[in-house]
Amino acid sequence: MKIIVTVTMNPAIDTSSSVVHVIAERKLRCSVPRHEPGGGGINVSRAIKKLGGESLALYPAGGSYGQMLQDLLDAEGLNHHPIPINGSTRENFIIFEGSSGQQFRFGMPGPSMQDAELELILKVLTTIDPKPDYIVASGSLPSGAPNDFYASMARIAKELNARIIVDTSGEGLQAAVRAGVYLLKPNMNELRTLAKQEIKDESQQVEVARGIIENGQSEVVVVSLGAAGALMVTKEGCERFRAPIVPIQSKVGAGDSMLAGIVLSLAQGKPVRDAVRFGVSAGSAAVMTPGTELCRREDTERLYERMIADNSKNFNKN
Repeated sequence: MKIIVTVTMNPAIDTSSSVVHVIAERKLRCSVPRHEPGGGGINVSRAIKKLGGESLALYPAGGSYGQMLQDLLDAEGLNHHPIPINGSTRENFIIFEGSSGQQFRFGMPGPSMQDAELELILKVLTTIDPKPDYIVASGSLPSGAPNDFYASMARIAKELNARIIVDTSGEGLQAAVRAGVYLLKPNMNELRTLAKQEIKDESQQVEVARGIIENGQSEVVVVSLGAAGALMVTKEGCERFRAPIVPIQSKVGAGDSMLAGIVLSLAQGKPVRDAVRFGVSAGSAAVMTPGTELCRREDTERLYERMIADNSKNFNKN
């Protein structure tokens, strides 16, 4: 299998707990908290591991939470490379309200990173041995990082002859697109940001994604559509993958699981079409798990086979 490296610039400790009712101005008695590694690229690496693959997670880490993050990744048997920083790794909170079945998610700001720390991460990326075939840049940029940081990574990927996959938002996403990437995975809000206009129907989704490809900004665009699945657009054409109907436990981690399924399949040599189908299966598998748990391999493979069977039935009907 080809080498996958994930980069998480703003990792976190995800602390989850539950309470019967969330009530303002009351002292709320919560259940025993659970701590898990968090952040876009780290979750992609964790999901790849759950799906039976391997990757290397590259990330900055500092303070007591940074040490906890390393310890948690060690406990999961994940290949990872922390870059020491002066600031402290952040913590996020996820609270489940038992009375309503709703989740409340609180994302904290990350540390402000120094220029030397940012340069070190790029340097490490260029010197990883063996060289990566796929680089996944996923998640938000921390304070102190320039908006074109992922664009710098895209240029390094080209020098390494690696394919870079970007899953981020805001100005960091726009800068990465201008630099050119292999695969983009925007959601609808992010696609609107790239289009700089409202997107009113499915045909306009395809039009915007196709424009990105025609401009040489990405070879593949996979638009995440939540419960509706995903839209894949390449220079050869476009296809929609409807997500399997599954019981919903939690939507946390669905996007990261989807990206993990895509990049793992690509690294295994599967065609883009099959990789996206497997990614949609992994994303659907993730919503079947409680709390912040990611996809499970057995669920993903079963849903993937179901998607193939359903597609065959639809083809036969036509």
